[in-house]
Amino acid sequence: MSNSNPHHAKPSGARPVRQIVAADLPLHCPPDDSELWNQHPRVYLPIRPGETALCPYCGNRFFLPDAP
Repeated sequence: MSNSNPHHAKPSGARPVRQIVAADLPLHCPPDDSELWNQHPRVYLPIRPGETALCPYCGNRFFLPDAP
């Protein structure tokens, strides 16, 4: 039996991870290249090399690779 209630629908999947570089620090979301309609209050996200940060507003995921 399928559940047709849209409030119980499974999410379509996690957002893709956006790779950042040291020049993008301090990391904030929304990124500067976000379209105006897709904005939320700016939030600064802590991140260390080799880690992923998640925006609590929109779910954007950011990854800062380890330094070579």
